[in-house]
Amino acid sequence: MDPASNARRIAGGPTPSQLVRRHAAAHSTPQDPGTPAPAGQAPYDPLRLCIFATVALLGWLAGPAVLVVFAGLGFAGYWKARRRGLARSKCFLRDTRLVLAYLGALLAAGAYGIYVAAGQLLGV
Repeated sequence: MDPASNARRIAGGPTPSQLVRRHAAAHSTPQDPGTPAPAGQAPYDPLRLCIFATVALLGWLAGPAVLVVFAGLGFAGYWKARRRGLARSKCFLRDTRLVLAYLGALLAAGAYGIYVAAGQLLGV
């Protein structure tokens, strides 16, 4: 399998909204929201909401450092995918060059935030 088709196969996965719909359909019950789950069936666990809240907390606590980490991971992932032949992404920006520029700008903004914060802490 050539790298371009492999990248298309990886990027061709379901969108987040499709995943949410599938998950909701698999865990939905015909009862009202306040009724307990039927016997033998586990109640719905909104784990993703906990994960999103944790990521938001990390962003709030660590500020620019978390931005640098996540933007760096995203940049590295898109860089690798682009080198393997991915030219159009499912990201809102579509063109991987635009996505890389956006993530690079976020990375630079986070690095500048760290620089400013370090300057304030060190009294420079």
